[in-house]
Amino acid sequence: MSTQWKDPAVINRFLDEYGTWAVVGLSNDTTRAAYGVARVLREHGKRVVPVHPSAPTVEGEQGYATLEEIPFDVDVVDLFVRSELAGAVVDQGIAKGAKGVWFQLDVVDEDAARRAETAGLDVVMDTCPAIQYRLRD
Repeated sequence: MSTQWKDPAVINRFLDEYGTWAVVGLSNDTTRAAYGVARVLREHGKRVVPVHPSAPTVEGEQGYATLEEIPFDVDVVDLFVRSELAGAVVDQGIAKGAKGVWFQLDVVDEDAARRAETAGLDVVMDTCPAIQYRLRD
């Protein structure tokens, strides 16, 4: 995969401007990467909304089973799902009106990324916001 979806300017826009992150795959399992990344996002002032089939409340934030169930706007759809599931989640994010889609490490779907870009969303793929914050600090 090229570096086309790791543009530093786009990454900075996510980290600096987008405040509400729907983290797809976030549960209360503290051993999962999504939990640790969500903690880092909160430490940087982000609102983290869990999106998980069991819809758990995580760190006091109500969870939702799907993006469409969230009753407010989200800026970012952060994907902690297998690559083969990413396309459907991206399409839900586009329908939800998100401003951007962040594909976590090893989550790659170039067709879905192109659909998101065509719909006007910012896209970052195959990296992690926690890593990007560390690179800046």
